[in-house]
Amino acid sequence: MSQDTNYDTFAEAYSAENETSLINAFYERPAMLKLAGDVRNHRILDAGCGSGPLAEELCERGANVTGFDSSEAMIGLARKRLGEEAELLVADLGQPLPFADDTFDDAVASLVFHYLEDWVSPLNELRRVLRPGGRLIMSVNHPILYPWTNPGTDYFKPTKYSDELTFNGQPGTLTYWHRPLHAMTDAFGKAGFQIEVVSEPPFSTDAPAEIIPPQFKDRTSFLSFIFFVLRAN
Repeated sequence: MSQDTNYDTFAEAYSAENETSLINAFYERPAMLKLAGDVRNHRILDAGCGSGPLAEELCERGANVTGFDSSEAMIGLARKRLGEEAELLVADLGQPLPFADDTFDDAVASLVFHYLEDWVSPLNELRRVLRPGGRLIMSVNHPILYPWTNPGTDYFKPTKYSDELTFNGQPGTLTYWHRPLHAMTDAFGKAGFQIEVVSEPPFSTDAPAEIIPPQFKDRTSFLSFIFFVLRAN
C-alpha cells in the first residue's frame, strides 16, 4: 500500500480518541452506519478496520463481519474489543486480498482511501471480493479540505500532505493524498462501481454539547469527510 502513516506507533492513543471524539464517534461512524442500513445476516468486509469500532457496531446489528488492517497493533486492539465476534487479520489493501471472489455482500472502508496514492487497484480488489450487486460504503477526507486549509494550492492536482495531530495526548502524523472529486469518481468507474449515494451529512444530534466546538454551536453540519455508497456492477 502506498501509505506513509504508521498507526503502530500511536494505535492505542488513536483508538482512545476515536471512541468519543466528535469527528469519529458522533459524525463519521453514525453516518457510515446510517448508509449501511439494515445489515442483518450480511457478510461484511471492514477494510482498514483499525481497532474495530465500526465492526463492533455492525456485529451488534446482526452482520457477519471480517475485518483487516495493515497495522498489527490495530488488529491487536480489535481482537481485544471483538473477541470471537469477527474474523480479523493483518492484510494490506494495496495487495491482493486473501479472500475468494464474490465472498461479501458489503464492504466498508472508513477513512482509509485518503492514505492511498492509487485507488484503482484497491477498488478492483474490493470489487472482486464483493458479490455482483454488492455495496462498498466508504468515507474519505472531503476534497475541499486541502485547498481550504492550504490557501493557494491547486485543487485539481493530486497532492501528498501531512497533518501533525494529537490523539489522547500523544502526537501522531497522518499523511494523506488529496485528490479532486472527479479523480475519485473516475477511479470508481474504472473499477466497475456505480455511484448510488454521495453524502455530506450533519453530525449526530447525540453529540454531547461539551465536545462541540464553539464555532459549530449554532450549526448542524460541517464539512470534513465525504461519503459514498457504490454498487458493484
